[in-house]
Amino acid sequence: MDGAEITVDDPRAPDVRTLLERHLELMRATTPPQDVHALDIDGLLDPAVTFYSLRLGGELLGVGALKQLDPHHAELKSMHTAEAARGRGIGRAMLDHLLAVARRRGCRRVSLETGSMDAFAPARSLYATAGFRLCGPFGDYRPSHNSTFMTLALDRL
Repeated sequence: MDGAEITVDDPRAPDVRTLLERHLELMRATTPPQDVHALDIDGLLDPAVTFYSLRLGGELLGVGALKQLDPHHAELKSMHTAEAARGRGIGRAMLDHLLAVARRRGCRRVSLETGSMDAFAPARSLYATAGFRLCGPFGDYRPSHNSTFMTLALDRL
């Protein structure tokens, strides 16, 4: 996306906090409580998590994070695009950036958990077009009909 800057950011920054609160509200409105796996600000401050923002002309348009599960496996977390910016390629730009970071770190696999409900169909489609395939639960996740697990083998690309 021309002119967009993706940088490591602080989830406590005021504009980021507002976007993350909206993200959590949406997750809680569309997912049963036991299956909301979105990270709050404290979770995003975990040393295993690197949090990024995408800005265009200084305006915050999207966020995403990469959680290092082990030296060769990372998880996508907190992918969210501001409502007014949807359909402009923000999610794809953030996804491409996070995958590039994972490759530079030597990851062989990147996985994610997203919802299985209709509200998450655009996210699942984005991930599928990037090459992610369905998989079983990973890390500390448990099977749930409310979750869709996907993974991408980076060493094949």
